[in-house]
Amino acid sequence: MQKTWTYLMLLCAALLLTGFSWGFGGDQCKDALKLAGGLQTQRDEAQLRQTEAKILSICPDGGAGHFVSALQLERVGNLDGAISEYRKALQQEPAFALASGNLGLLYAQKGMNDEAMVELTRGLSAVPNPKYHKVLARILADRKVYPLAIYHYNEAAGELTHDAEVFTGLAAAYAASGQPDKALEEYNRALTIDPNSEAASVGIAAIHIARNEPDKALEFLKKAEVGNPNSREIHLMMASVYEKKGDAKSAEYQSLLGGKPKTAISVPTKLDAMRESTLSGDPVKDIETIKIAIKENPRSATLYGKLGNLYRSAGKDTEAIAAYKEASHLNSNNSEDYLNLGILLEKRSQLDEAAVAYKQAIRVKPDNADAHLRLADLRNSRGLYQEAVTHYGEFLRLKPDSPDIQLKLARIFVRNKENGLAIEAYTAFLKHSPNNIEANREIAALYRAKGIYDKAVEHYTKVLAQQKDDMDTRNALVSIYVKNKQYDQLTELLKGTAELFPDDPNNHYKLGLIYEFKKDYENAIAAYKNALVHKPDHARSLNALGRIYMKTGRIKEAKEMLEAARKADPNLEEAAVLLNNIRDDFNPEPHKIVKHKKGKSKKYKKSKKSKKSKKNKKGKKGSKASKSGKTAHKKSATKKK
Repeated sequence: MQKTWTYLMLLCAALLLTGFSWGFGGDQCKDALKLAGGLQTQRDEAQLRQTEAKILSICPDGGAGHFVSALQLERVGNLDGAISEYRKALQQEPAFALASGNLGLLYAQKGMNDEAMVELTRGLSAVPNPKYHKVLARILADRKVYPLAIYHYNEAAGELTHDAEVFTGLAAAYAASGQPDKALEEYNRALTIDPNSEAASVGIAAIHIARNEPDKALEFLKKAEVGNPNSREIHLMMASVYEKKGDAKSAEYQSLLGGKPKTAISVPTKLDAMRESTLSGDPVKDIETIKIAIKENPRSATLYGKLGNLYRSAGKDTEAIAAYKEASHLNSNNSEDYLNLGILLEKRSQLDEAAVAYKQAIRVKPDNADAHLRLADLRNSRGLYQEAVTHYGEFLRLKPDSPDIQLKLARIFVRNKENGLAIEAYTAFLKHSPNNIEANREIAALYRAKGIYDKAVEHYTKVLAQQKDDMDTRNALVSIYVKNKQYDQLTELLKGTAELFPDDPNNHYKLGLIYEFKKDYENAIAAYKNALVHKPDHARSLNALGRIYMKTGRIKEAKEMLEAARKADPNLEEAAVLLNNIRDDFNPEPHKIVKHKKGKSKKYKKSKKSKKSKKNKKGKKGSKASKSGKTAHKKSATKKK
């Protein structure tokens, strides 16, 4: 009996220390795939997390399981890991449109636009997701396929009615395709959604400039300036408008703010006339004026830079790239020429050439923060993390109040397994955004890996304070509490999980285990029974009830529960062991003792005979010496008789 109790206690402790990673069920990947397909329609965050947990429990290695893993990696900013998981999902389920569409979104974020277009198109073949339409529209607009871009923007606008970016993108496509009235209409819709939309204000101003309406253009540019006073583009546009109005002083001031102070151009006659009359503000006329000036001074890098700026503002990227490249060949000393060239090349996914342009911008002007940032982002997306860290560091030196860059740095350090540096970067970011869920979750994981559990618990607790249904965080806290034997905290955490997800029997089962471990059998039984309410054939809960009934002497009920557990899961070894222990150590139906007048009872005689037979059996298993000794003894007894 004592042996059985010892076994039970050891078994319960072992269950607690496994980190609660139990599962049940068989190959249900088809059902999991259906559940995964419905994830995008779920609006209840708690229900969404519960469905994801169910998918991972019934099909962890199938297409649906990889899809959910990708979603979870995407949430924590691990785009490379998410892409890998989406690919695995599609290897197993090639027709899984939702995985294709989501993969396309990530490809677009990484600048892999060709791959993005393929996957987004596959996704849209079965899933009319407005996000897929929006990103595909942007890629098509960048490639000047404006009719298709307009179609996809309109499809996105049908559902993303509160996304100002959709309407500014649609407006820009209309403007580029020569439909300024429709563009104005869409820009105004964007401003209705987001009155501070810089893109909408600048877009409207550009249309008014093209229509030679400088006052209206200034009205919207000033509005945009309030929202982003550091935008060079806005200041330079304002400078061109003031020049057109003849306000040289205001134009000079705005040029200074835009980083391009006006300087005298020492070229013959034609340029002198330009300096006196200034450019007209009409992009077409100004381009022709600059071209005439270039004919008179073909070695002027400054003029080619100006020509590039004009082409760029007119949306003629190909011509702008050619002009900026010519300025580069002439060794332009204007860092902005190289920066603008890099931006346009990156826009076309010519990433290696863009990186060269950014490096040239930094060579000419080492404190060009924008060039450092763009080069860092480019290197980060290509997996060249050490170079990315260098340029992010330079950007932070120039603009230290940039928490978003600290977060990027932290994630790079995590990828490089430089956990100490990662913790420093996360800490710097959290000073600005102390309640950021993702950052708190990620730094907590680092502290946990380093064994600094108090800090890990502090940050995980911040996550749960804002997102109570975060099962990844709850499981991490469970592991820490078990490891540190903080059973009171563990009990409260598991109670909270069971209350949040009452339909999941595993949550009640885990709560029952901790009560059982604490020998609070009454609450343990209640928890196990709650699990059975939601899943009557939950084998582990049936088995656990049988185990507690054994501990508390309720043998008949224990046997019923354990037999039910074996029926629910024939492979559950513990139930078989416990049933055998009931047969070996317990005798639930005691034999009746029948008394006789003479001698001992028949029952006693039978038991005595059985004991003798057992002894004889044991004797047969003995050594050869003992057998020979018994034989000799029998012979001597016969002689005596």
